[in-house]
Amino acid sequence: MSRGTISLMTNHSPLRVGFDMDGVLLYNPARIIRPFMSYVKRLFLHKKTLSFYYPKSPHEKLFWSLAHKSSIYNAPGLSEIKELVSSGAIEAYLITARYGFLGKGVSQWVKKNDFEHTFKGVYFNSKDEQPHLFKERMVDKLKLDMYVEDNFDIVNHLKVTTSAEILWIYNILDGKTPFPRKFPHLKQAIQYIKSIKS
Repeated sequence: MSRGTISLMTNHSPLRVGFDMDGVLLYNPARIIRPFMSYVKRLFLHKKTLSFYYPKSPHEKLFWSLAHKSSIYNAPGLSEIKELVSSGAIEAYLITARYGFLGKGVSQWVKKNDFEHTFKGVYFNSKDEQPHLFKERMVDKLKLDMYVEDNFDIVNHLKVTTSAEILWIYNILDGKTPFPRKFPHLKQAIQYIKSIKS
C-alpha cells in the first residue's frame, strides 16, 4: 500500500483508525495559538528540526497540567465513533502524546465517557518521547489505515514517515493552508471515514 492511500480491501474489513485526544476528541480553545507558537519557534529559536518542549520542574508540570485542563469540551462526532465501532466499520484507537505525568487524565476521560469498549487500545506517551516520534511509532506498530491529528507539524511528519492516511483537524487560522484531507472539526472527518466505508 502506498503512503497516504487507503487500500480498497478496507471496504470489506474494519478500518484501523487512530485518534489524537486534545484538539480532536476534545475541543481545546487554546489550540488557536498553535500556528503562532510554531512560527515563533522557527523564527526566534531557529529550530529547523521538529521538536517539542518537555516540562521538567514541578512548577512547569503544574502549569502543563492546568493547560491541558482547557480541553474541556467533548468534540461533536464522538457518538459517531461509537456507532462505527459497533457496526464493525472501524477499529478505533486513542493515541495521545500527553506525557507520562498526564496519563491519569487520559484513563479518567475514557472511563467517564464510557469509551472502555469503544477504543481497542488507549495509548499515551508514558516514556516521554518526542510527541511526533511517539505517534509515528504507534501508527506503525498498530498498522493504522488512518490517523486523525490537529497539530500541523505532526501531520506533516506523519504523512511522510508512515503509510497511514492522515486526516488534519485545522483551526480557523489555518483555514487557507493546503492539505489533501483537512477538516474543521471531528464530525466532518468522521463523515469522510463513513464515505469510505459506504
